[in-house]
Amino acid sequence: MNIVVSNVKGGVGKTTTAVYLAAVAARRGRGPVSLVDADPQGATAEWYDADPFEGVQLIEGPSVRTVTKAMDQPDGFVVVDTPPGEGTIVRAALARADAVIIPTRAGGVEPNRVVATLEMTPRNIPAGVVICSARLGTNDLEATVAWWTELKVPVWGIIPERVSIATGPAAGLSTEGIRHYSGVLKKVSSRTR
Repeated sequence: MNIVVSNVKGGVGKTTTAVYLAAVAARRGRGPVSLVDADPQGATAEWYDADPFEGVQLIEGPSVRTVTKAMDQPDGFVVVDTPPGEGTIVRAALARADAVIIPTRAGGVEPNRVVATLEMTPRNIPAGVVICSARLGTNDLEATVAWWTELKVPVWGIIPERVSIATGPAAGLSTEGIRHYSGVLKKVSSRTR
């Protein structure tokens, strides 16, 4: 299975989502699991180098060739962390995806960027949003969920705003983050069967 984590906007939780999904897949025995860092900034690789997770192979792939080669493997589970924007790497990854997860935040200019990412995603590939750093119980969150529900875009997860989840390699993977992203992976898997 190839899961592509993408959003044309940066700073929305793509790396956190990709890292947690790969770790959850490895813990669930979905192996071999590959985590592809397709962003030239290399945040995924930095996280992995500081805190490697058992059962996950890191592939640094800021090129179309490296990303497509990783995704064209016949067996295994691949999670691709894409760079922001609409570049050739993003388009190549989206074309090979079995599912596309679009991390976003509640409120602001986020909906337009998610819509742009959905428009780039081939129509036959399941795509859904994961609302990251969500402030539970707020009007912004309720309005965001209502917006995507009205547009018939599935919400595959709501990840609460927690320092322990978004800290990155400094604190490692949190139990709460693993639990929430396990729910995301379960929903994604049910859409791709």
